[in-house]
Amino acid sequence: MGKLTPFLWFDTQLEEAMEFYAGIFPDAEIIETHNFGGQVTVATFRLAGQEFRGMNAGPQFPFTDAISFWIDCVDQAEVDYYWDALLAGGGHPEQCGWLRDQFGLAWQVVPRRLPELMTDPDPERARRTMDEMMTQVKLDVAALERAADGA
Repeated sequence: MGKLTPFLWFDTQLEEAMEFYAGIFPDAEIIETHNFGGQVTVATFRLAGQEFRGMNAGPQFPFTDAISFWIDCVDQAEVDYYWDALLAGGGHPEQCGWLRDQFGLAWQVVPRRLPELMTDPDPERARRTMDEMMTQVKLDVAALERAADGA
């Protein structure tokens, strides 16, 4: 386990969430689970090389947008894959590449091209990219590039 590990507080869905995420991220691994009272209560799992700890502890502290996980996608196909997979089972799309999965966890599904365009040395290209991004729900690389180019 690394020095810093995100710790996720679930109501009762820890085991279901780990299995859901393991079905999405190709290198996912459930590392260890601890059962108390017949259900997984505490667990460690890995997604995309990042370890997480999770706990079932009741509904007192639901997830908020104050914490989200950014998925660095190499292209539109990867954006589409993660977007669709994380929305499956009752997730909700939000604006600018954000979504909330069925467990309430917030994700940012971002094509690598977006930060490249937003940090373009030409401030007008960067502004046009930002303006286009603000109109999108799932990010569309081709539309972002057209906007940056002024097309």
